[in-house]
Amino acid sequence: MTIEPEHAIDVENLTKRYGDLLAVNDISFHVRTGEVFAFLGPNGAGKTTTVEIIETIRTPTSGTVCLLGMDVATRKRDIVPRIGVLPQEFSSFDRITVRETIQYYARLFPRRNTDVNGLIDLANLKDKSHEQFQNLSGGLKQRLGIAIALVNDPEVVFLDEPTTGLDPRARREVWDVLLSLKKNGKTVFLTTHYMEEAELLADTVAIISKGKIIAMGSPDELIESNANYLVLTLKTIHGTLFDIIRRMGFEPVQDNHENIKVRVEHPDDIRKILNAMKDAGASSLSLDVRKPNLEAVFLKLTGEALREGPVKEVPR
Repeated sequence: MTIEPEHAIDVENLTKRYGDLLAVNDISFHVRTGEVFAFLGPNGAGKTTTVEIIETIRTPTSGTVCLLGMDVATRKRDIVPRIGVLPQEFSSFDRITVRETIQYYARLFPRRNTDVNGLIDLANLKDKSHEQFQNLSGGLKQRLGIAIALVNDPEVVFLDEPTTGLDPRARREVWDVLLSLKKNGKTVFLTTHYMEEAELLADTVAIISKGKIIAMGSPDELIESNANYLVLTLKTIHGTLFDIIRRMGFEPVQDNHENIKVRVEHPDDIRKILNAMKDAGASSLSLDVRKPNLEAVFLKLTGEALREGPVKEVPR
């Protein structure tokens, strides 16, 4: 009976320099076998460099990286057949079908007996198996890309922004495929710009900023240790409510939908606010209380948004 090692990836004191630029600064982390590991960081943080070193594309300046127990700097030939990679903006040949595309890439690994039908089923592409690549939607193309990353039955799969640019429905369809990978025992190394994606899929999240890993743990652990408060959201037509809450010593903010958001440290604070509203004759059209999400943690730790575009204002 073969016993799987505890870690699929071991990174120890990894540093990468490009001249005077220190892209990765003495980082260490481990990825457990069979888990989904999400790597988050703003542009220029060093995550792409780190991932490319693990994938054997780049060599480290110092430190060690072992993938499946092998040093990536010296065992590339042994490592590459055992990993799968989905790059950003995956593309293929326009005029060949889904089935033909998988068959084509499977031939790059002549010693593998690729289960083409199984990959089509895993990616939920059975109804599109005879459709040409050029006619597929963005979500279908990404699901096909994941299938191609699996043609060699890899032990570790690297997915770089697999749902960027997809609409919410297509994104969730890709998530279903990723969850299937986990059920099948694959180790998944995921980089993503979507916090909801990391919260839903990842067992472990690592946040990198300016070349250093500044936080790591499960999504719940990161939220609990870095954002241990509640956010009260009120939708109201009473213009005085904002001032009422502020006079109580809280710091309310209004989002783009005119909702009032209040950070509260204790559940009793919510009761105090609601009682003050009642005494003032103000009411809310809706009320919501929840813990902050991973995006709030990321903003707190890095001081910037993970993806470009407008970011919802979160009480601090």
